[in-house]
Amino acid sequence: MEVTAMDVTMQDALLFFERHQAVYPLYERFHDELLSRFPESRIKVQKSQISYYNRRLYACVSFLKVKKKAELPDDYFVLTLGLAAPLDSDRVAAKTEPYPGRWTTHIVISGASDLDEELFGWIEQAYDFAQSK
Repeated sequence: MEVTAMDVTMQDALLFFERHQAVYPLYERFHDELLSRFPESRIKVQKSQISYYNRRLYACVSFLKVKKKAELPDDYFVLTLGLAAPLDSDRVAAKTEPYPGRWTTHIVISGASDLDEELFGWIEQAYDFAQSK
């Protein structure tokens, strides 16, 4: 049986979620939808995050503590996007401008309802921003 790069990536992602298994099915759903929209994305599973690239990094998944523990759901992951402008939404847990014209935006994902058109519109903005760099 031939093992593809995607198989290896998903095996690595499963290990990444080892201590957060309850939210892994939600991540799989997110990952599948993202790749259906941006099939040429490259994925790199690291110790602290799963990164999505086109020309540059445009999104990553992590377990970053972006709020106080009491404000976070039991099972979640954090989606971080690189955007050209600050995102004005109650869904944004934290945002910073590490340098002029680049906003790092963190969004807590804890349920299937979070994987909506609004979210994927923001991901598209991040994708386009990274592609233009």
